[in-house]
Amino acid sequence: MKTNQSIIKKAKKYLDKNYCIGVPTETVYGLAGNAYSNSAVKKIFRLKNRPKNNPLIVHYLDINSLKEDCLINSEFIKLYKKFSPGPITYILRLKKNSKISKTITNKKNCLAVRFPKHKILRDLLKQLNYPLAAPSANITTKVSAVQAADVKEEFGNKIKYILDGGKCSIGIESTIISLVNKPTILRLGGLDISKIQKTLGFKINLNINSKKNIAPGQSYLHYSPGIPLKMNVIKPKNEDAFILIRKRKTKLNNYYYLSTKGNLDEAAKNLYSCLRKIKNKGYKSIAVEKIPNRGLGKTINDRLNRASKF
Repeated sequence: MKTNQSIIKKAKKYLDKNYCIGVPTETVYGLAGNAYSNSAVKKIFRLKNRPKNNPLIVHYLDINSLKEDCLINSEFIKLYKKFSPGPITYILRLKKNSKISKTITNKKNCLAVRFPKHKILRDLLKQLNYPLAAPSANITTKVSAVQAADVKEEFGNKIKYILDGGKCSIGIESTIISLVNKPTILRLGGLDISKIQKTLGFKINLNINSKKNIAPGQSYLHYSPGIPLKMNVIKPKNEDAFILIRKRKTKLNNYYYLSTKGNLDEAAKNLYSCLRKIKNKGYKSIAVEKIPNRGLGKTINDRLNRASKF
């Protein structure tokens, strides 16, 4: 599919002037700005109402564009060759002479980096001479955006432009792995960690609830539609919106299906759209049936667990 170059030019024009714009990725939409510009990065934090100590992910086209900013190790190269571009974020040590805004890293000496797979975003990155800081395009703690209309709903006219790339193909954020010391998973995401372990050849530590905010997505309350949510429900209350993992013969108005046949990849892709739809329909509470805790089901349960802290 050929990208319409006029929309890429328009997006570049705004980014070059240090504005923030909405961009599509295969995971979720991002709120993007020039990662070398303090001004652009501060706007991202302000627009999202994001705590200053919560670092941002920076998006690069490829390993060559990364080399100016980060130190590269053998474990990174193994994973990069296998999974990038794709839904995995790496935390690497920053080079001392890196031009990355210190606001992105909360003045720490490491950086979260990702190589997005979405063709439109890759076409945009090819036109830029800087990487893009791009956390999820939503207000902090709220549900992530998986289509351009969601970004518009979150920010309205507060951002200049949304680069529309259709609905995200994965629909949940990237898996984050720190490679600064011993490889450690800091956020469950769109890449099953069993695949990462298989590639590295050893079991990886998990630290997904760090109080130090080492990586995005670790905060206690996150991914929330802004109404109470209960997990592992067998029988919902009449007033609840009830989220089910697969379709039932019973057709009730308050039933919302993540998948037709219980496919966890499909369920993950539909999760945020489903939560947003329920909120917009005016429900005051959500019940979710038990989601199998395997594959991307682990990521779905992680997101629902954080959303339930409302």
